[in-house]
Amino acid sequence: MKEQHLFYAPELRQTFRLPEDEAAHALRVLRMKEGDAIWTTDGKGTFFHGTITLAEARKHAQCSIDVREEQAWQQPWAANIALAVAPTKSMDRMEWLAEKATEIGLNAFHFLDCANSERKVLKTERIEKIVVSAMKQSHKALKPTVHPLLRLRDFLALPFDGDKFIAHCYAPTDISPQSEKPFLFDVLRKAHPALVLVGPEGDFSLEEVRAAEAAGFRSVHLGQSRLRTETAALVAVQLMNLKQSL
Repeated sequence: MKEQHLFYAPELRQTFRLPEDEAAHALRVLRMKEGDAIWTTDGKGTFFHGTITLAEARKHAQCSIDVREEQAWQQPWAANIALAVAPTKSMDRMEWLAEKATEIGLNAFHFLDCANSERKVLKTERIEKIVVSAMKQSHKALKPTVHPLLRLRDFLALPFDGDKFIAHCYAPTDISPQSEKPFLFDVLRKAHPALVLVGPEGDFSLEEVRAAEAAGFRSVHLGQSRLRTETAALVAVQLMNLKQSL
């Protein structure tokens, strides 16, 4: 079966054109031409089927589209999923996470500046590009929102309408005598939005875990293995997606 390429055009309803970088890929790399069928998404939940009416591949590529059909995309997971993670020192690991988590399916990425963070600055432009590419590759019509880096204490003050969890390596008794630390999958609820916090390579500080619990986050574990930050974050996304997709 021939691969069907999906293009990203967030303003298609207004412009009826692909953005220049998408147009360049369609016309210069894939050699598409006027009259060819084309499949696009706005990244907001809609697919568009149409035909190329203008194919100009010179210096500033232009690709105009006659939209013939709109198709609403049904999100496979039942409620919104969000991940908040402290970026690792290596950006390659964060880029890998962004790609794989988008392929699995989620609604938002948040990035945290924590006490033990080795990365205090994060440019999200590259993450945005990877998320768009993974959305197209996995044939989704929803681009996860990529939020800028925030200090943990500022993030904890933000509202979230759903269940909130923090994954860490401390024993429950390190937090308080009454603390519990269940497996994430066991306490997720289908059709309830969920947000999971994952800490940096040195984990959250004990004070940060206590602050998160005071802000309504529930401590959880992700299994018996000790995981790298990006692996733990991907496991959290997979568990949330699996619970919402059952």
